[in-house]
This record gives sequence, structure tokens and C-alpha cells, in this order.
Amino acid sequence: MRPEDSALARTSGLRSARQTEGVRSYLDHAATTPMRAEAVAAVTAELTRTGNPSSAHGSGRAARRVVEDARELVAERLGAEPAEVVFTGGGTEADNLAVKGAYWGRRDAARRDVLVSAVEHHAVGDAALWLAQAQGAQVRILPVDGTGRLDLDAYAAALGPQSAVVSVMWGNNEVGTLQPVAEVAAAGHAAGAVLHSDAVQAVGHVVVDFAASGLDLLSLTAHKLGGPVGIGALLARRSTALAAVQHGGGQERDVRSGTLDVVGAAGFAAAVDVAVRTLEAEAVRETALREELFARVRAAVPEAVRHGAASPEDPAAGLPGVLSVGFPGAPGDALVMLLDAAGVDVSTGSACSAGVTAPSHVLTALGVEEADARSVVRFSLGHTTTTADLERVSAVLPDVVARARAAAAYV
Repeated sequence: MRPEDSALARTSGLRSARQTEGVRSYLDHAATTPMRAEAVAAVTAELTRTGNPSSAHGSGRAARRVVEDARELVAERLGAEPAEVVFTGGGTEADNLAVKGAYWGRRDAARRDVLVSAVEHHAVGDAALWLAQAQGAQVRILPVDGTGRLDLDAYAAALGPQSAVVSVMWGNNEVGTLQPVAEVAAAGHAAGAVLHSDAVQAVGHVVVDFAASGLDLLSLTAHKLGGPVGIGALLARRSTALAAVQHGGGQERDVRSGTLDVVGAAGFAAAVDVAVRTLEAEAVRETALREELFARVRAAVPEAVRHGAASPEDPAAGLPGVLSVGFPGAPGDALVMLLDAAGVDVSTGSACSAGVTAPSHVLTALGVEEADARSVVRFSLGHTTTTADLERVSAVLPDVVARARAAAAYV
């Protein structure tokens, strides 16, 4: 065994009696969050239903009613009209439909620019790059400051008569920074662009009002707010020209063909309902836990560095549950492995493709050096997080960081 392998393998001392019994601290809610009881009940109630919601018979009409009730509830909770809710298979599909569908829907040879922020999720960024490679679009990457907030002056300079589509995410999935969506929408509309925001991380965690935002398109997904995996939605104004990305039976305003997921829609709506109704109190609770967690992290590892716009002085500048922390000299993947062995689930700030770990494009956009970007861990809290989870992190973190640094010394 190599010395570095041995350093990572010696984790038995981190396993508490409670962890051995199967109790874990789940701090990866930004990846997916446990289903809420209301969503589980809604899904369970529909699992045995028979009927395709596109069928004209009684069973089909009953299934359709479930879908339309879900559509109305999602719309009501998010400041949209029911006709503006287009169900999709999740956030990635919603983002692709927004970026590609809006670009194709314009059919304007004079407007070729697709503007996206440097910290977008790959579902937006890669869709824009595909338009450049396959459709002749001109992608303009909008810079952010050191906290991940959009540079509004650079954005204004990039806008013009050639602007077709603008996509700026509502809240960042890695560092939690919130964007000035209303300002972005107003400036983009003045230039004649179609405005989209990936609000996958924001809905159910901060106030999202589609009508008030000024946006034309907004993406969300169920499993980030306590609903089932496999269903999401694109909120799309009826006045926005939107081309279909997939074709077939013409469901969902003829822009998203496919048999509607009755079970998923019911669970999705139930999750949106409870998440939005309890949002104010839950946001206060999660923000307090987030700040307590960072205080505990700094007490355990004083040199730890925080990334993103939120701070004790301005806690509302970021998503309530997202905390991005760098541990200098400790590889993020080693930290994740060692925390996992100690019963704590977290993610790194890196993207892994084909077995090769690369520094996060989000952290790079913030100006974080590559070596530091590789040492970042994302803690993300949610509706099941308690103080006990923070206590477990506090207890194991000093040893975890020391072991990760020891492993790095052999590389």
C-alpha cells in the first residue's frame, strides 16, 4: 500500500458509535434533499392510479385533473399563471429547453449572442456552448466579482442589438451567491433579449415570484426542495417564443412532448407547496445554522476560508443553506472521503469527468487559485439539518483535515 493510501485508509478512529449504528449527518442538500412527508404522501396516493393524462376516457381525465391541480398549485406558489408552467423531466431539461428553445424560437439572424454568467450550472453553460458549436451562436461569458455576483457594468457593456438570450442563475449551487435577477431582467429587456434564470437552487429556499421578477423563463426542479427526482418545470411566459427541443405528441404547449408524469407532478406540487409556505421560518433557521457551522469550522480549523457573498455581516446575500469552505493544503476529494467515513455527507467544489478531477469553474470565475479551489468543500443544509449535525462536523473536522493534509504530503 502506498503511504498516501494508508493515510486515507486510517479512518477507523473517526467512526463514532452513533455512526456505526447507521446515523449520519447529511449535509449535501444542494445535490438533492430528502423528500418531505407531504410529497411522499402525494406520490404514494397516486402510485396505483391508472390512466394516461392525454387520454379522453374517464381514467385519463382523472389523471389529467391531478396534473392540472399540480400545475395550478405550482403556479400559485411561484407567482405564475397555470398556463406558464411547463412540466419537464428536471432542471437540466428545463435549462436546455429555455436556452435552446428561446434561441431557436427567435429565428433572428441579427441576434446571435447568448449571454451567460461565468458561474452557471453546466446545464446552462454547456447548452450555450452547443448552440455556438452547432448553430452559429456567439456565446458571451459574463464575469463575476470575487463573491460570485454578476458584474453589472460588464453585463451592460455586453448587451446590444445582437443579444438574443440572457441566462443568469438566481442562486449559485456551489457558493450560494444570489444574483440581482430583477436588475438583470430589466437591462436585458431594454436590449430586446429573452431573459432566463436557473432557479433550481433558489425555489423553496428564497422568495421567488415569477411575475415580479421580470423574467421570461425560469427553471426549477422537484428534488432540490423536497420532491421526487425526475420532474421539474420551466415557467415560460406565453408571449415568449419557444421552440421545442423534443418532439412527439405535442404535450405541454407543444414544446415538451411526452406522457405527463402524474405521480411526479403530484409530489412536485406538494413539495413546492410546503417549501414555499414554510420558507420564511425555514430560511431564518437554515441561515442561523449555516452561520453557526462556519463559526464551528473556523474554531476547529482557523485558517479555513469562506467563498461566496454571504457573511455574518450580510447573511441574506446567499442561499440560506449553502456554505463553501476552503481548507488550505487539504485536497477536497480526500476531505469528502474522510468525512464520509466519519458519517458526514458533503460535496467538493470540483467537477469530475471521466475520472479526472478539475477545479470548479465557479471558484475559478471567483478568482480562486487552482490549488485553493481543489481544497474546497461544500456543506449544504436543508429541512432535516439539526444542531447535532453541526456538532458531528465540529468533532471530526480537525482530525479529518489533518489526515487529508498528511495524504497530500505524499502526492
